[in-house]
Amino acid sequence: MRQEDDRVLGRETRGPIGAEQLDTVPWNHAGADAVVEYSTSELTAICPVTGQPDFYELKLSYRPATRLLESKAMKLYLWGFRDRGVFAEDLAAILLEDLIAACEPEEMTVDLTQQVRGGLQLRTVVRHPSER
Repeated sequence: MRQEDDRVLGRETRGPIGAEQLDTVPWNHAGADAVVEYSTSELTAICPVTGQPDFYELKLSYRPATRLLESKAMKLYLWGFRDRGVFAEDLAAILLEDLIAACEPEEMTVDLTQQVRGGLQLRTVVRHPSER
């Protein structure tokens, strides 16, 4: 866990942050049957081939263990993909890996839909633990 003086929460922040800067807060209700959900249609990244912007709808859900993702840090973390070249499928996997590392949830699902480009809409769903 990061030191309190390194946290994004409660401090003025003027730009995106990396995965290593994601803040979490304690979840003191381990016995609760809880699911936390985030959603946004404001996630963007760059196509690594064409350099054109890609627009995404993100639906994130997780069952917390002992830590919660802090919402301000989440917004700033997602902002960091705006200028990053990445394919949609890779973006979904990166989000899952980074967010699992940050809060170590019991379960997590990243459901990422790339808005229509060239007549196709692309949806990638990745889960932890996987449902194989």
